[in-house]
Amino acid sequence: MPTSWKTAAITTAAAALTFAGLVPAATAEPPAADTVPVQLLSITDLHGYVGDYTASIRGAHAGDPAQTVGGGAYLATHLKQLSAGHENSILFSAGDDFSGWPDETEFFWNEPTIEYLNAIGLGFSTVGNHEMDRGFAFLDHLMNGTCEGRPDDDLCFPDSTGQVFQGADFDYYSANLIDRSTGEPALQPYHVRFVDDGDGGRLPIGFVHATTALTSSEQMSYTPSGYDYTAETEAINAATRELTDQGVEAVVVVLHEGFSQQAGTGYNDCVDPFGPAVDFNAEIDPAVDAIITGHWHGLVNCMLPDPDGVPRPVVQAGNHGHLISEITLELDPSTGDVVRERTGSTNHPNTQDVAPDPEALRIAEYWRARLAERNATEVATITADIRRAPGDAAESPAYNLAADAFWWAANQDGEADLAVAMPGILRGDLTYAPNPARPGDAPGRVLFPEIAVGLVYDSGIGVGIVRGTVTGHELLDLLESQWQRAADGTVTFRSMAVSSNMTYTYDTDRPVGRRVVPGSVRIDGRPLRPNADYRVATLANNFYAKNATPGFTALFDARDQDRSLFNGGDALWRYAEANSPLAPPAVGRATAR
Repeated sequence: MPTSWKTAAITTAAAALTFAGLVPAATAEPPAADTVPVQLLSITDLHGYVGDYTASIRGAHAGDPAQTVGGGAYLATHLKQLSAGHENSILFSAGDDFSGWPDETEFFWNEPTIEYLNAIGLGFSTVGNHEMDRGFAFLDHLMNGTCEGRPDDDLCFPDSTGQVFQGADFDYYSANLIDRSTGEPALQPYHVRFVDDGDGGRLPIGFVHATTALTSSEQMSYTPSGYDYTAETEAINAATRELTDQGVEAVVVVLHEGFSQQAGTGYNDCVDPFGPAVDFNAEIDPAVDAIITGHWHGLVNCMLPDPDGVPRPVVQAGNHGHLISEITLELDPSTGDVVRERTGSTNHPNTQDVAPDPEALRIAEYWRARLAERNATEVATITADIRRAPGDAAESPAYNLAADAFWWAANQDGEADLAVAMPGILRGDLTYAPNPARPGDAPGRVLFPEIAVGLVYDSGIGVGIVRGTVTGHELLDLLESQWQRAADGTVTFRSMAVSSNMTYTYDTDRPVGRRVVPGSVRIDGRPLRPNADYRVATLANNFYAKNATPGFTALFDARDQDRSLFNGGDALWRYAEANSPLAPPAVGRATAR
């Protein structure tokens, strides 16, 4: 990349940085007659908020009044207005487009989100951690419209035009999402977009993409097998070198990892920025001209020095469609390089003082109507209440149901010898009496939102079921975890349900850590063998420390972990459906001596 102008700028930029600590983001000067203007518009962490949505955010600068923002129809209008008159305008996302929480997108597994993003003309997206919430197969479904990637046929809904889901009109990219079977990126690490140079030619802009390497530490996107997430900066710099070796001089990084700034600042301020993206900026190749980030839901707009001391924009547009980041680049028409000192950057609020986009409104209204149908859909019937025990302090029918469902699901697309359901994962009971707040409910009727997305901890897109291998000794440790001694010596019991093929006896007169009666554990009627291996299934968060149920650590070193296509909500829903009418599971799998 030619550096003559950069060399001249370094001394001035370094002096400014010494004085101020950083260069504040600024609006670009009017384009020079001999440069090619390019507009980059980006959103991040939309999380399916494509319908009606209102939030309050702080203003553009510290001390400015708060602003009311949000809503997919307003976002569509603002994007159209911002891009109007720009010959070279590129719209993209920094990831986490879906796996969000609005019912009208969540209940249809984010197919509505893809329809919306297609409608607004999204050009491409980086894979965020939430893109992997159901694993790569489900991401492939959303990209390509395959009717695969879930453990059932609950996919490929008709969209607002009546067409069966066809997938995204845009592509997803990541340089550091690695397929273990090949050792190579599972998706393209970068791509090139060409812009009109105004004189009959085209100039390339390379976009390099990376996903937070911490993706597998998130409970919904936990990836115990099949894929890895390598170091972000190494992958970015390797891809950047490939682009520059190909003669691409303008390079933009779209990174699903984040940063923020000092509390109380505005979305176009940059005061004491901190976070991984700030650290990465100091390591990312100076050939990169701009860095667009996500993941932290930060509202921040900076010009930070690259490793050569030359400022470049490092921005983040919040979440849920609160902001739109606009970066303006000026390209040298003879080299295609970015004239860095003419770069501008600003965040725009998605205010509700514009006319909502009619197409986006139509899409949202369609899915809201479908949601009403989904809410009233019966998935099973029950013969009586299926309830939890107060405080999970005893074995209960509800938790036995969860353990049975997890075991059943884990054996639909893999193998498990047993399953457990940790205390605290169920949000409610299944009641025989109808809920008057739910249209279409009736005695014994179980509706879709009561079990598929409303019952299990972080259900909906939800926490996946993972299988792992432990020894009989480790399984005993897991059972003993139900009794936990506090610092003051008091002992608390929280019941962990086991699947119906497992029984054991306990004795509370024995010391904590030795309360399971020796020789009493049976799996499929056979005694537990301490040195044998057993395949255990439960929710993914219990296989690592960050999100595990407190005190239950025996699964952390489980071997040969793999993830089912089912999540917890899927398992309860489909198991109840397969066994309807469903009676409350009997208690007595754990008996006191």
